[in-house]
Amino acid sequence: MAKIRKSWYNADSCMKVKIIILSMLVAVFALADAGFFAVSVRAEEDAQDVQEKLEKTIDKKEEVEQELSTAQTMLQKTQAQIGTTKNLLNKTESEMSRKEKEIENLEQRIELNKKILESYVQEMYMGGQDPLLGLVAGEKSINDMSENFDQILSIKEKVLLILEDIDQAKDELNGVKEELEEKKEDHEKLLSVQQGQQYEINSDIKEAQASLSELNAKINKLRGELSKLLGSAVSFKNVTDAASFAAKVTGIRKDYLLGVLVVESNLGRYTGGCNYKESRMSGARAETFKNICKELDYNYQKQKVSCPPSGYSGTGGAMGVAQFMPDTWVGYKSSIAAVTGHNPPDPWNLTDGVVAMALKLAKVDGVKQHKKSAEAKAYCIYLAGGNWAAYCDSKGVNYGEKVLYWADNYEKMMD
Repeated sequence: MAKIRKSWYNADSCMKVKIIILSMLVAVFALADAGFFAVSVRAEEDAQDVQEKLEKTIDKKEEVEQELSTAQTMLQKTQAQIGTTKNLLNKTESEMSRKEKEIENLEQRIELNKKILESYVQEMYMGGQDPLLGLVAGEKSINDMSENFDQILSIKEKVLLILEDIDQAKDELNGVKEELEEKKEDHEKLLSVQQGQQYEINSDIKEAQASLSELNAKINKLRGELSKLLGSAVSFKNVTDAASFAAKVTGIRKDYLLGVLVVESNLGRYTGGCNYKESRMSGARAETFKNICKELDYNYQKQKVSCPPSGYSGTGGAMGVAQFMPDTWVGYKSSIAAVTGHNPPDPWNLTDGVVAMALKLAKVDGVKQHKKSAEAKAYCIYLAGGNWAAYCDSKGVNYGEKVLYWADNYEKMMD
């Protein structure tokens, strides 16, 4: 009996030890799961913070690029003005040089006519020294002397008139010369101001270029951090290849698709950081999501979707690069499969996602004809459905225009 009790006691002790060990293991695993979940949540929060910083930095870069473009335009305008002012200055200096030469010629004419006048005066004086001697000698008559005298007086008057005209012309030339000197001085002052503006604009351009270099370095660093947090392996070539394929089969612009991809998922780099519970999607939508994952052999508990928006009330749950909600994706499944040959199509597959995006956007009239207004409207409908007009408001945030901007500038995301 004692042996039986001892055996039972030993068995009971072993069982208790096993229970304790098992409980400890369960606790450890529970703590590990909790720790993993906490790390996952922190990683998602960190990714969102980095994404926000990246977007702000890109916005700042756009502002600096605009400032740089404005400064470069102003520099070109100022350089053109400097060129015009220099030409006017050179022209004025040439005119001054010509006027100085004319004044010099007039002064020479004045001197010549003064000598002519002086010779006539001397002749009159010499002729008038001994008029009676001429009469006595019989060499000249009174009439001859009178005629000679009158002739000399007439020439003198003419010379005096010439001198007066020359003096008047000289005064006029001096007046023009003074005006030209004032004009030259004005041109020189204007040129000095314009050159000062040119220096300031060049300084602004250098400062903007330095800021751009700093911002590009910051963007690259933030993208590196984001890539580590998200573990994304999507390359720019992958994205452009998928966009080219989708554009070809649907007839819409590749660049427009890339613009939508920038706004929706940062060119496929950020496709969500929450699980289906954290996304707060509705019960029906969650069931649809689970069915999609089951069909694709994904673990629905771990598959990432978009998080709930922080700026307004709503739910997350959008999937993949196209950011389709599960129920929306189901509505496009057959159309996507017909294009890509993937059956079932995968919302986390780049090609399937971009094709889905293109098929939905192409439904709006004018998108296949590459009309910008239709493209802007199509994205607002893509974003908000029947409430699309509120997102294409020219007075507020116009998401359609934002997509069109990135359609022309998506390569900046790769700087």
